[in-house]
Amino acid sequence: MDGVVIGRKTYGNTMKYMSMAISSNFGNVFSILTASWWLPFEPMGSTQLIVQNLLYDVSQMAIPWDNMDEEFLAVPHKWSIVKLLTFMFALGPWSSIFDVMTFSYLYFYNGIQTNGDRVCLFQTVWFTVGIITQTSIVHVIRTPKVPFIRSRPSIYMVLSTLAVIGFSLCLPYLPRLNRWLHLVAIPAKMYIFISIMVAAYWVVVQIVKMVFLVICEHWY
Repeated sequence: MDGVVIGRKTYGNTMKYMSMAISSNFGNVFSILTASWWLPFEPMGSTQLIVQNLLYDVSQMAIPWDNMDEEFLAVPHKWSIVKLLTFMFALGPWSSIFDVMTFSYLYFYNGIQTNGDRVCLFQTVWFTVGIITQTSIVHVIRTPKVPFIRSRPSIYMVLSTLAVIGFSLCLPYLPRLNRWLHLVAIPAKMYIFISIMVAAYWVVVQIVKMVFLVICEHWY
């Protein structure tokens, strides 16, 4: 019996990572395409993008030790590519929508519209918003329930999320690393915008999740 439970837990945690990765990558593709068509400069440098993805993957290394809901472990589950694709099309576009909102804030409100010194600020803000939303949203996606209230992640998931987000927030202020990544200090007022974007993304994904469950009657 223990082997069955461990197998279901392994399958569930594997599906968590695959669902998050495929939906996140799907959204990122549209964000990059939109930025390439719209902006006269790179919204994020290649090194920044690689480091961001590396940090995101580091935070997800705790998934094998995450908790699974008792309801999931109580019944067997069957692999379905259709479920994965449905999940991708339902959740993926929302990250692109928030990326475009970030672009708009930086482009119109802050006037970063030409290829110059302030491009580094544009890239730093999008880098920060992206890493926080991608890393933290796992706590919404990891369960069909209300996160933290009705379904608690393992301590490893919480610590890995906090560690990666904390390190990412420090990167623009770390000597040598910030110059290598072309990251600059973010003005205090922009952290208000970043906080609003992260909170709004959490709320929207939770609402989309509830609608998805009503329509599709499944999560993983």
